[in-house]
Amino acid sequence: MKHELEIIVVIALLALLVLSSYSVLLLRRSAKKLNRNADRVTKEIKGQTSQIKTELGYVYQQFEALEQLLPLLKLSAPLPSSRGWAASPDFLLSLFETSRTIKPRLVVELGSGVSTLVLAKSGAKKIVSLDHSLEYGEQTRAMLRNHRVRGVDIRIDDLEKYKGGYSWYARASLKGIAKIDLLVIDGPPSATNPDARYPALENLLPLLSAKATIMLDDANRADERKLADAFLAALPSHRLRFLHHEKGTAIIEPR
Repeated sequence: MKHELEIIVVIALLALLVLSSYSVLLLRRSAKKLNRNADRVTKEIKGQTSQIKTELGYVYQQFEALEQLLPLLKLSAPLPSSRGWAASPDFLLSLFETSRTIKPRLVVELGSGVSTLVLAKSGAKKIVSLDHSLEYGEQTRAMLRNHRVRGVDIRIDDLEKYKGGYSWYARASLKGIAKIDLLVIDGPPSATNPDARYPALENLLPLLSAKATIMLDDANRADERKLADAFLAALPSHRLRFLHHEKGTAIIEPR
C-alpha cells in the first residue's frame, strides 16, 4: 500500500512538473506574442505620430502662407476655402509673387477658383481662365463679383475629345489666345483621364510667349512632374524649380 502511494505521489509530481513546464511554455509564447503585439503597436504609434507631425507642419506652413497672402490681396469680401480640391495658400502666395514679379500681359489659367482672384489682385493685365465645370466656373464669377473684380475672362465649356483619344478643354475656349506670359496649370482634374493635364503641352506650347513662365500645382504627383519635365525639354532656354509646397509646385521659367 505504501509502495503504491509512493508511485501515485511520483506520478502526481511528474504530472505537476509536466503541467508546470507546459504552463511556462504557454507563458513564454504569450510573452513573445505580447512583445510582437507591443512592437507592432509601437510601430503603428510611431507611424501615426510621424503623420501627425507632417500634417501639423503643413498646417503651420499653410497658416504662415495665408497670413502673408491676405494683406497683399486687400480683400473687400471673405476669401473662399482653400486646400483640398482648391489650391493651397502656399501655392497661392507663390502665384501672387510670380505674377507680381513678371507682370504678365496675358495669363491663361487651367481651372478657375481662388487662384483667379489672386491673379486679378496681383495686377495681371489680362486673365483668361478655362473651366470645364459650370458649377465651379459660376462660383468663380460670383466670387469675383463679390470682390468687385472685373475684366477676367472665364470661359466655361465641357471637355472635348481630341484626336489622341483624350478629353481636354474645348478648342473654342482657346480662341484668340496668343503670347501667354504666365500659364497656370491646375486642371482638368486627374479623374477625367490618365495624364489629364498633359495635353496642355501640345495645345498651349505654341501659344506661349518667348519668356513665358509655367506654374503647375499638384507637382508631388508623378503625372504633373512628367508634364513639368516635358515643358522643360521643350523650352531649352528655361529652367525648372520645384517648391516643396503641400501639394508640390513646379515652375518652369526663363533662365
